[in-house]
Amino acid sequence: MTTPFSDLDHFTALPRVDGIAVAPDGSRVVLTVSALDDDRTGYRRSVWSVPADGSGTPVRLTRSAKGEGGVAVTRSGDVLFVSGRPDESGADDAAQLWLLPAAGGEARPVTALPGGAGGVLATASDADVVALTASLLPNAQGSADAPASFLAADAALRKRRKDLKVGAILHETYPVRFWDHDLGPDEPHVLALDLGGLRERDDADRPAPGEDAPDYPAHLPLPVDLTPTPARSLDHVDGALTPDGRTLVASVGLQEARGFRAALVTIDVATGSRTVVFDEPDVDHEIPRISHDGRTVAWVRTARSTPAGAHEQEVWVAGIAADGTVDVAGARRIAADWDRWPSELVFEHGDGALLVTADQDGRAPVFRIPLDGGAVEQLTHDDWAYSNLRVAEATGEVVALRASWQAPLHPVRIAADGSVTVLATPAPLPDVPSTIEDVETTTTDGTRVRGWLVLPEGDGPHPLLLWIHGGPLNSWNQWSWRWSPQLMAARGYAVLLPDPALSTGYGLDFINRGWNAWGQAPYTDLMAITDAVEAREDIDETRTAAMGGSFGGYMANWVAGHTDRFRAIVTHASLWALEQFNGTTDSSHYWQSIFDAEGMHENDPHRFVADIASPMLVIHGDKDYRVPIGEGLRLWSELAEHHAADDGTMPHRFLYFPDENHWVLKPQHAKVWYETVFAFLAQHVLGEDWRRPELLG
Repeated sequence: MTTPFSDLDHFTALPRVDGIAVAPDGSRVVLTVSALDDDRTGYRRSVWSVPADGSGTPVRLTRSAKGEGGVAVTRSGDVLFVSGRPDESGADDAAQLWLLPAAGGEARPVTALPGGAGGVLATASDADVVALTASLLPNAQGSADAPASFLAADAALRKRRKDLKVGAILHETYPVRFWDHDLGPDEPHVLALDLGGLRERDDADRPAPGEDAPDYPAHLPLPVDLTPTPARSLDHVDGALTPDGRTLVASVGLQEARGFRAALVTIDVATGSRTVVFDEPDVDHEIPRISHDGRTVAWVRTARSTPAGAHEQEVWVAGIAADGTVDVAGARRIAADWDRWPSELVFEHGDGALLVTADQDGRAPVFRIPLDGGAVEQLTHDDWAYSNLRVAEATGEVVALRASWQAPLHPVRIAADGSVTVLATPAPLPDVPSTIEDVETTTTDGTRVRGWLVLPEGDGPHPLLLWIHGGPLNSWNQWSWRWSPQLMAARGYAVLLPDPALSTGYGLDFINRGWNAWGQAPYTDLMAITDAVEAREDIDETRTAAMGGSFGGYMANWVAGHTDRFRAIVTHASLWALEQFNGTTDSSHYWQSIFDAEGMHENDPHRFVADIASPMLVIHGDKDYRVPIGEGLRLWSELAEHHAADDGTMPHRFLYFPDENHWVLKPQHAKVWYETVFAFLAQHVLGEDWRRPELLG
């Protein structure tokens, strides 16, 4: 069967749904969809609308050269999004918040922020108030008698840095980088907007000849800074507005020796006054959500992990008074006997329960958690992973995105009984060249270990690719455009996607089997389930390979040093020398909550470089700050030290991306990535001649 997965150009051109919002009346769903741009070197988002009842066809709402994102819907049904499209404010190079009226008409900007708008943090259901994020330079201080002067100061300082080509950043706290970008010099703030102040621009708003332009356009609602002098405390801010728009409940960072702990605070939108309501040493309070009636806040409380093990993620609720005060004394935990980790939560219509998604047994169902202390109910019972839950304010319609390894994200509506209606999508689901089976085995310690087996067409026996997930707190439970087993299946490989120790969705004990011991139970789990799959008649156990990225790359390195059973091993963005990695990753404080000194030494893969027998393809991006390039460079150096012939030749390869990050996201580079992996596996697993990808020179 010919599918888009047989051709990388066709595959990279497939449109992808990646965001969802719902109108308050539940009549329509708004989607963001990414599509390949004209020069095939990036993706651009557009905004679409589809009926929420499962009928009709998608309607495109936006078209711009720079694309749109961060979609939200106001109480009146207007669509908010962030876009870098030009506007009449003159801030052409910065993304602004735009509004597309529900009644029809052109989109219009609602901000003119010098550094651009980050995204919508929250909208109020009974008021025109919006909370959004935006970055400001710390020296951009305004005056008390000129509310918009801080924006003028920010614009002037940005221009001076740009004119003088100053790129230096002064850090006063840790961390200094995150994933693939430097932190600073500007700092994220939370701003409040009252969209009721938005009006049409007229001649009176334009300065007369010889007059200076106003600090901020008079026809736009004036942003109010709710978080002056935030430093880096809002790098990961999350929050919700009370229905009246008067109070923001937010999860913000409180500075520690290295990094931040997440605390729950309330912010008065009118005055900006902040009250810390839940803060504990070594505990994070995250994902705050407010009920539809504004009387209850729910959030996730998690004690920090230590090398002794991870802890439960607890769901808590507390009351909110009419003045926005949170009842701290009355806070209580719900779902105390539930051993899953919630990834998101929303209040159902009527506020009697929370709807929650969480990994479970290789899926990610929707669960219902009653607020009265009742037992947790699993709402969906299928092989799908659900995410992006949204509840229509007026009608209670529940919509979400869902995916599996056989279908990418697409919009659905979920009924109260758990039945699902598939909605129209502007990104039709592609035909896949495979079938999928649930596989499992029992390890020597009696633990059940399971995974997915993606099988190509034909009876086999098929060559086998063991693909190890990243994380490590993760599960192979849904589609990935970047890591696609379907591309391997199209080339005849069976792909094993296992969830070894440390994987989520199997309870805390399963995670802690691998804590401080990455090279132990995770490794033996992987080998045990590989043994079970290789025993199948449709698998050729003589033609096998292993592959992984990030934590999966660590495991690929560990596998390489501990067995010669695989004909080839691909290791992407991998941890290699743990003591070196310890101080160079962007999040060393988290890393040190996983390993103690003994565990780090005992589970360090670089100690076993001399034992590596399988040819390795090493892949790394220079802009990867989570697993810095030094890991890939040292791995390559030590492979050469121990395995190069006198003439310098090796069976190994090193694919290096100077301008890519942890994932390698640019379409043209993703294509080169797969072409190189295909060629390397074809040489060593299938016995074909090595073919250097054309664009690698």
